[in-house]
Formats: sequence, C-alpha cells, structure tokens
Amino acid sequence: MKPPKDLDQQFHVAHNAAFERTDCLDCGNCCKTTSPVFKRRDITRIAKSLRMKISAFSAQYLRMDEEGDWVLQTAPCPFLQLDDNTCGIYDDRPQACNEYPHTNRKSMSGVLNLTEQNAQICPAVSRIIQGFMNAAEVRK
Repeated sequence: MKPPKDLDQQFHVAHNAAFERTDCLDCGNCCKTTSPVFKRRDITRIAKSLRMKISAFSAQYLRMDEEGDWVLQTAPCPFLQLDDNTCGIYDDRPQACNEYPHTNRKSMSGVLNLTEQNAQICPAVSRIIQGFMNAAEVRK
C-alpha cells in the first residue's frame, strides 16, 4: 500500500497532539528498555562532558551490536535517574535520544517499522498509531 503524500504532515500533527498530553518523565520506558545508537560524535561529546577518555567511556558503557552500531551494554540506561526519570547527560545526550520517538521527522514512510516497534515502548507513539487506525476505520 502506497503511503499518502501528506504522511509526514499527518504524523507531525499527531506527534504534536500526542506530546501535548504526554510527560515523558512520567514514563521513561524508552530509557528503561532500549538503547539508542551512539554515533562517533555522540561518544566524543559525552566522554568529554564526563571528563573521560573516549576509550574509557566506550569500555564502561558501550558495546557493538550485531549490526555494527555502538549501543549501551545495559538497560536501563546508566544515565537515567530512576527516582524521577530525568537524564543525567540530557544536554549531551545522543542524537538518537534527542530525536526519539522519531514521529516528527521527514520521510516517515522510511521509518514505519521503527514506529511500530516504538509503539510497544512509548505510550505517545501508541496513541499516535491508534489515532491513525481509528481514522482508517472511519474512512472504511
């Protein structure tokens, strides 16, 4: 099935509406259950912020996954403050964390599988997907 031409716009509207009602600090599932991909620039920036050598930061926190990406060794994220779900490196967090849950990006058709996976983790994404499903039922 071919996605509609305004899919990105539909997702942006749904994203904004979902996150007007969602306080991520009430949940933290993304940080508790998954790892972002750490790009080289993320690793360099975070290590510098923590006053660590890149090699020490990588050895302590990261591993290479099956796809060749750098990810966290453990879950929950070691930088997640479990008492209030805040991030201990928020200002220096990886780009993937900054962009999560990826429901307001361009070319949404290319990340629909990721969005479906994120709906299992993030209540806001689940609401977005449920809204699309409800709208599709109404159109039938």
